[in-house]
Amino acid sequence: MQSLHLIAIPRRSMTVGLRGRHAKEGRKLGYYIVKLAITTMLIVLISEIAKRSAFLGAILASIPLISVLALVWLYIGTRDASKVSALSSSIFWLVLPSLALFISLPILLKQGIDFYLSISIAVAITVACYWLMITTLNFLGVKL
Repeated sequence: MQSLHLIAIPRRSMTVGLRGRHAKEGRKLGYYIVKLAITTMLIVLISEIAKRSAFLGAILASIPLISVLALVWLYIGTRDASKVSALSSSIFWLVLPSLALFISLPILLKQGIDFYLSISIAVAITVACYWLMITTLNFLGVKL
């Protein structure tokens, strides 16, 4: 019969290690909560401003705040400028097909099509444009 040997771990070192791990996880969670709060507040702020002034809401929405935040969050999280550069380049190429939404949606709404159907069609058109852009860029050797 084999005997079971227990290794005694000093209680103090075990709790210090756990505290350090929990503190690091707590900082990570806090960072994610801050990212979510800032990003959410910006979206809500823009939608509230747009209720009062479509023009001012459009100006704020057209500024690539989410893209800038994504670039900042990526850099803070990685400290890797090459990843930020790659994301920025990919955003550039994918902004072009996203414009299809802003072209097709007003056209559909002016035709009297229900909002939810219009936005669904506009999103489908945009997805098709994304596919077309990605396929074209792959064909041309541009890596996203």
